[in-house]
Parts: sequence; structure tokens; C-alpha cells
Amino acid sequence: MQFAIIQFVFNTLTDKKIIGKLAKKTDNPFDKPFIPVLPPVIARAEIMKKMDRFDPIDDRYYLEQDDSLLIGSAEHTLGPLYMNEVIPEKDLPIRYIGYSTAFRREAGTYGKDATGILRRHQFDKAEMESFIQPEYGQVEQNLIVAIQEYLVQQLEIPYQVVILCTGDMGSPDFRQIDIECWMPGQNTYRETHTSDYMTDYQARRLNTRIKRKDGKLEFAYMNDATAMAIGRILIAIIENYQQEDGSIKVPKVLHKYMNGMKVIG
Repeated sequence: MQFAIIQFVFNTLTDKKIIGKLAKKTDNPFDKPFIPVLPPVIARAEIMKKMDRFDPIDDRYYLEQDDSLLIGSAEHTLGPLYMNEVIPEKDLPIRYIGYSTAFRREAGTYGKDATGILRRHQFDKAEMESFIQPEYGQVEQNLIVAIQEYLVQQLEIPYQVVILCTGDMGSPDFRQIDIECWMPGQNTYRETHTSDYMTDYQARRLNTRIKRKDGKLEFAYMNDATAMAIGRILIAIIENYQQEDGSIKVPKVLHKYMNGMKVIG
């Protein structure tokens, strides 16, 4: 099922027709699809500091001998792809969908959240990263959230959209929006997707600029967001689709990726 989910996500985000439809819905003028990437899972400490993802260091796996860290999410190495570069405006937006293993120590996490697959030290995740002109930065996040909603809707999982208050956001974020899926086993909604809009905060630190058609240089605006956190979405699928005999119905959208399998167990 994990491979089915990944194929579903990548087929969706690389489909210009689907992206175009969601872009139109969110008043985003760009129907450009996402480019698949397998990003590095080791980042130099200086890069993580520029991304403002170095801290909290207690939650990272720090490789002291190499002054490097294992990434906690694919955007940690997707974001720096254009460090010290100038992107021509005609190439924008640049949209990536990266798939990688992520590593987090989850320091200070105790109780049932530290068991099972909800919160692990190593997990797989598909992540979106976007570079765009300043005037389109917020509608780009709106598109990204629409994509997240579309993916969850296709899986037919109950969810809610939450705009986080400033105190709950990550330090680079200008606006953060989460998708929380219903987890019957906990009788509550749990965060499965996050969308982070940074404006030019990271771009300034990375010196990632865009060159306007008139030759003017400006800092790019950046967004990153979860496309699918595999462990957590598996919980949502298993718990929402479990039948009385313990078997798990496969969401309809995944049937074609699982050789027509409709039930597991």
C-alpha cells in the first residue's frame, strides 16, 4: 500500500490537468506540474542553519565527524537547490515533489505517541517545494493546501483544515496551515499534512534570487508542504477502512496501483 500511495501522489502532482484545475480554483495563474526529485538525506550544518531548520538540534541526528545532519524532511535539501543562484522569471514557478526517508529523534516525546508508526525516528515522506515570484507567494500556498485536500479527499478520509497561530508555527514560517485527518483509534483529528509559507525568509539566507524580465533582481518566495507522510496516512487508512472481521478495505483510488486488490487481510 505504501508504494501504491507514492504512485498515486506522484501521478497526481505531475498531472498538468489536475494541477491546472486546482490552480484555477485557488486563483493561481500557473498550471505547471511538479518535478519528481530524490533529494539527499544528509545536509551540511551550514545549510540547515540557512534554512533555519538546524534547531532544535536535540531533535536532529547530528553527524559530528562530518558537521552534517540527517534531514527531518525532504524540504531541508530541496530548499537549498538554488542557493546562490539567480532564477530567470520565465522559469517560475519551479515546483518539486521529493520523496525521501526522514529522521527525527523526537526528543521529549513520551507516551503512546512514541510507539507504533505515528511517531518514528525514521519514516518516509513525499514533500512539495516551490519557488515563485513574491506577488504569487500566498496563492501558491493556497494551491498547495488545495492539493493536500484533494489527495485526502481522493482517499475519502475525514479531515479538517487548521490555520496555526504564530506561537505554534515553525520559526521560518509566515503562515502555516495543517491538514488533520480523523484517527478513530484516538477518537480525534491528528496532523498529517503541513504547509509552510516562508515568503523570502529562507531565500534571503540562501541568496536565492529571481531575475525579472526587466532585469531587476528580487529574492524568491518559497513554500514547502507535506504531500504525504506515509506512516500517518497509513494509520488513517487502516483505522477508517477497517471492517468488523479485522480486514482493511483499500481506498478506491488505490485499487489500480494494487493490481485491483480491494481488501487486505
